[in-house]
Amino acid sequence: MNYSTIKCEINDGILILRLNRPERMNAVNEEMYSEIAYLLQKHRQDGEVRVVILTGSVRIKDGLEKQAFCAGADLKKHSEGERTHAQKRKYIEQAHEATRLLYRYPKPVIAAVNGPARGAGAEMAFSCDFILMSDEATIAFPEIGLGTFVGGGVTLHLPRIVGLMKAKELIYTGRVLDAASAVDLGIALYSYPMAAFMDNVMEFAAGIAGKAPISMAMAKKHLQRSSMLDLETVLQLEADAILACMDTEDWQEGVNAFAERRNPVYRGR
Repeated sequence: MNYSTIKCEINDGILILRLNRPERMNAVNEEMYSEIAYLLQKHRQDGEVRVVILTGSVRIKDGLEKQAFCAGADLKKHSEGERTHAQKRKYIEQAHEATRLLYRYPKPVIAAVNGPARGAGAEMAFSCDFILMSDEATIAFPEIGLGTFVGGGVTLHLPRIVGLMKAKELIYTGRVLDAASAVDLGIALYSYPMAAFMDNVMEFAAGIAGKAPISMAMAKKHLQRSSMLDLETVLQLEADAILACMDTEDWQEGVNAFAERRNPVYRGR
């Protein structure tokens, strides 16, 4: 199937979703949100897929290449004609469905931020498990300066990562962070030189893809909810998760591989 705003491929258990509106710096529209949601749902139970990478593309203009992750909402399209209140709400709901699916996806999701990430692009990145940035990439929330507001759960995710006061600064001012600053604040995990960016991202993803998928899904689910729960509840949920893992073939494979001093081969069952 061909998609108008996304390029999709699977390499060695890694699903790569590449935003593909380079002429608009990958600014999001309804079609992009819809295609992201469709592809995530399509591969949700795909046993071949162990990790997802969300990344951008390259814009070529006048013979020059410019990296683009996502410039945010397509404001040019927003300016073309009036939308009804219902149409505005539908657009917001589509955006939130895409970020919700990224956040709740049962497999690790990596935002490989190769170029500028603004507004909606940054929101999608924050919905992923990891943000990896090229040393040329930047990230920012310019919404308040544009008379709108952040979405995608940013008012939940950002304070957890950087603290409430720093989150207020970044949202109130729209300050643009380079990759090094994003790493220092804990927003991005690593930054890599652009020349070897995707090679490093794929190496990082491969290291995760080789782990036991059922255990990985448990880890993601419990880590995301742990800050909202008390210790006793967390201990009980962890006990349930450990027992569920011990009932899988992958658990026995992990034990056998350790005893036999070999790499385990996990099958997700």
